[in-house]
Amino acid sequence: MTTALLLMDFQNGIAGRYAEGGSDVIVNAQRALLAARAAGIPVVFVRVAFREGFPEAAVRNKAFGAIAQSPTAPYMGEDAEATQIVAELAPLPGEPVVVKRRYGAFASDLDVVLRGLDATDLVLAGVSTSGVLLSTVRHAADHDFGLTVLADACADQDPEVHRVLLEKVFPRQADVITVDAWAAGLGADAAARG
Repeated sequence: MTTALLLMDFQNGIAGRYAEGGSDVIVNAQRALLAARAAGIPVVFVRVAFREGFPEAAVRNKAFGAIAQSPTAPYMGEDAEATQIVAELAPLPGEPVVVKRRYGAFASDLDVVLRGLDATDLVLAGVSTSGVLLSTVRHAADHDFGLTVLADACADQDPEVHRVLLEKVFPRQADVITVDAWAAGLGADAAARG
């Protein structure tokens, strides 16, 4: 049984909005990242971006079709600054960065990466709760991953939607805990093995 931490959509053009709004979500994600690294837990970064010309953005897709039609669309290109991981969570050499093409993290080669890591359990953090978190929790649960959602390492632009997802929806398929509780559990697991 292997656990992997997924840090999702912590990229300049998305997570930056939460930092500007006074949210601690990036700081909390950073604490989770440091705890995972200290415990030897693999970390996988997930970001959303598109190829030049946006061939993945079907016009009939309400969310992503608009990107291809927008004059500001290039900001979501694979090499754009907006799609790069925020500096506070910069991946180390060897830590995989997965590029997804939709809301959910599995709209990518994430499943291949997780199989390579032999991951059976996922710890999820990301922005937004109603976007990447919701889509990824549902997909991962349907594929029998053990799931933990780090409540204070996710955020949403709608606080009520965020609350309902964390308190009522996610607990049906995942353990919902704080970064501190998760990190404390890592210490207890290490002590038990030691």
